[in-house]
Amino acid sequence: MNHIPIHILQDRTTQGLQIKYFRKNEYKDDPSVMGAHRDDHYIFFVLEQGTGSMMMDFQEVQLNGSLLYYVLPGQVHYRIRSDIASGWFIAVDTGLVPQECRNVFEGQLMVQQPYPLDATELEQCTTLLTLLSKKYSDENANSFYMPIVQALLHSFITIAAGYYNLSIGRNLKVSRPALLASQFKQLLNTELTSSKSPSHYAYLLNISESYLSEVLKKQTGFPASYWILQEVIMEAKRLLYYSQLSVKQIAHTLGYDDHSYFSRLFRKATGISAVTFRQQYRK
Repeated sequence: MNHIPIHILQDRTTQGLQIKYFRKNEYKDDPSVMGAHRDDHYIFFVLEQGTGSMMMDFQEVQLNGSLLYYVLPGQVHYRIRSDIASGWFIAVDTGLVPQECRNVFEGQLMVQQPYPLDATELEQCTTLLTLLSKKYSDENANSFYMPIVQALLHSFITIAAGYYNLSIGRNLKVSRPALLASQFKQLLNTELTSSKSPSHYAYLLNISESYLSEVLKKQTGFPASYWILQEVIMEAKRLLYYSQLSVKQIAHTLGYDDHSYFSRLFRKATGISAVTFRQQYRK
């Protein structure tokens, strides 16, 4: 292949979520699943039993027994073995992952490792995911469909972040590129509304703009400009869903004087208008 494909969640669903239960060797012969690729969204796995492995950013990660695992947007990965495994697959739009949880998931500067689940933790996760899957399959059965689905999803993501927050090591050796990538992500939380320029973040990190983008491309597969735009779109989605601000007001909140430009930017990034996004997620 000439490039590593990127799987776009918006191409498969307008809900920002996919959830399914997988069984032994279900994807064994599916090249779209087995081949190396990136995702523009989070993926969570809850393995109930069995064995398998994934190649994650060029490192093999063993998946054995009952465990929780996740894949970050932009990480290159593919399944290289699945023997006898069953459990849950959840794909989640990044904008639906709370910022405090993202800080945990994205704060690890080495390839994340599986979190082993004890019997109680596994039961809690599977019970919650079973209910989430059932409600997700209701096909907009009532006016509270989306709030119910997102509340259950929020609960699962928060539980997962809590497990990892307790298990993160504090004495890991951190490379300078990994440290810069983490510092850049942290700066986005405080500087985004005032600046969308990669050069601004490079200046704050005391490095050149070209070096910043080089570091981020090596660490995540995408340059600084991509992550800045992703943060803009994610915050826009939150404001569209959780606030009553108009699209014009949201544009100004995010630092855009020209709300028409912001609307075009949102449509280009998501494939739908800001108004349509709000309507879909508030059904």
